[in-house]
Amino acid sequence: MRASEFIIEEKRGKIRKDQQYPTRGLHKFRDNDFQDRHYEMNRLGMALASTDGITVPVLDNESYVGKWNSVHPYTDIEQKMVNKAYQALGTLHQDLNKGDLRSQEPPGGNTQSITKPFKGYKK
Repeated sequence: MRASEFIIEEKRGKIRKDQQYPTRGLHKFRDNDFQDRHYEMNRLGMALASTDGITVPVLDNESYVGKWNSVHPYTDIEQKMVNKAYQALGTLHQDLNKGDLRSQEPPGGNTQSITKPFKGYKK
């Protein structure tokens, strides 16, 4: 038996009939600028979850991160480390919070828990 008989990904080509018979609704897709398949798959999933098959969902073209990666330092030291790493690599970056590392609840968010705290078992 030759390897090409059981390795079906040896070259890019057309789908074979024996591969197509058991499939239903086979699609392939990619983003318009051929950059990021994972991001496009995530966005497609969001669009699929937002439609009933009749209406076209209204979505932003990108999230606020878009096709960038994101880093989330929690402390001042971590913020400095991230900035030095950017310098070392010459990485293009944007600090969307402009150095503000405070975590706050949005206006109108509940800041008090409605759950009664557990005070331990009775002895």
